[in-house]
Amino acid sequence: MSFRVRGPNASSGMGVADQSKNAFLELQRKKVHRYVIFKVDEKKKEVVVEKTGDPAESYDDFTAALPENDCRYAVYDFDFVTPENCQKSKIFFIAWSPAVSRIRAKMLYATSKDRFKRELDGIHYEIQATDPTEMDLEVIRDRAH
Repeated sequence: MSFRVRGPNASSGMGVADQSKNAFLELQRKKVHRYVIFKVDEKKKEVVVEKTGDPAESYDDFTAALPENDCRYAVYDFDFVTPENCQKSKIFFIAWSPAVSRIRAKMLYATSKDRFKRELDGIHYEIQATDPTEMDLEVIRDRAH
């Protein structure tokens, strides 16, 4: 009988690039980005930043930046005003896995998600979306309030 030693990352094999953690901190603490889209780099075996959105960009700009036929992770900083007229912000983690993406990509993103999400401390809500309606602005608004 043989035993394999498994490291903490053996299940997914994906690391998290420092650049990814830094981009998240810039969004969370400094409000430098409205959103960050992350991509799994299979060659480097890590999650890297694919695109960041300027604070002035809208939710539509964000959704338009996601590929129609490939998986991504994203964080979106949603600003809103409470019924008490307080300005608030909630950070959403979005696991984008369109139905038309390759099975291999869906598997890779699904198995790497929890480890990646653990690296991003301060996420308020998570949304899993396989088509745009599942992450519509109304869905975000409903979750944030």
